[in-house]
Amino acid sequence: MEGPRRIDVQRDFIVVEKPAGLIVHPGPHPTSAPTLVDWVVRHFPEVASVGDAPAVRPGIVHRLDRATSGVMLVARTQAGFDALKRLFQEREVSKEYRAIVHGVLHPASGTINRPIGIKPHTTKRSVFSKQMQKEAVTRYEVVEQLERVAHVAAFPETGRTHQIRVHLASLGHPVLGDDIYAPKRRDPAVARLMLHAHKIAFTLGGVEYGYESPVPDAFEALLAPLRA
Repeated sequence: MEGPRRIDVQRDFIVVEKPAGLIVHPGPHPTSAPTLVDWVVRHFPEVASVGDAPAVRPGIVHRLDRATSGVMLVARTQAGFDALKRLFQEREVSKEYRAIVHGVLHPASGTINRPIGIKPHTTKRSVFSKQMQKEAVTRYEVVEQLERVAHVAAFPETGRTHQIRVHLASLGHPVLGDDIYAPKRRDPAVARLMLHAHKIAFTLGGVEYGYESPVPDAFEALLAPLRA
């Protein structure tokens, strides 16, 4: 598996591209698997003391699922962490994801406004569960519709765990390669979860920042033969 890619370095934060398959930070169970924070602390040692739980997730103000690739912000200073955390809490960070989903989406654009809860006795999320339910809103637009799949741009307005995956699955159009929310539709030919954090933008200290992680080659490799 490839490692993270450095996109930008600012005084208060770092912007990186996380590859699919890399864990952002250690979970509750010990693991020897490499993580994004291992790489960050190795290249930016000052991050080791930043955050609300630096021993576990230094500098982490938001995260991506292990199977999701794309652009991420990591705080480099405590002031940067506090400012970025506030921006995320106040929904002042705009994000665009790209996904390839099963089926034909109709309508081709819309807003999914469905609270997400945790399924009892599991870690899976669901729009049908009332347990620990929280507001969740995702806008989406079809970028390219093919016969059996759609390339979709998704814009989460809230930041719930697995939000885009759960919301698209709730429409009957789960993300390709999703072995949690569409295990029966798993295609061995699809090597990864087809979900990518494409763009992120925000204003910090009066300066507008915008970053992009190109749509992975794996997306085009999957779509090209389907067009033919």
